[in-house]
Amino acid sequence: MLTYTECLHLSDLTQDEVEAIAEHEHTDPIIAMAIGHYLCCHDGQSKVKKIILDDIAKAQRKGDSAHEKVLRQVLKHFISTHPEQHGKIAKAS
Repeated sequence: MLTYTECLHLSDLTQDEVEAIAEHEHTDPIIAMAIGHYLCCHDGQSKVKKIILDDIAKAQRKGDSAHEKVLRQVLKHFISTHPEQHGKIAKAS
């Protein structure tokens, strides 16, 4: 059986990215991890970015500037580590 941490490493997402997806989707982190991993493997990076942007907007509406700041860093990291593929097909080796 895999641990949560092992699954996180396999997902190619950070804990903060998983938490942002979980917040947006109102689900447990392990489910959010699976959603995020699926999206990143199937050209859904723009969907994950939109999820994080939605979370940022929600934090702004609530006046939670500390959470907004964290989410902006999460978005910055996600964009730098998950470039959009735009139709590129991964080659199996």
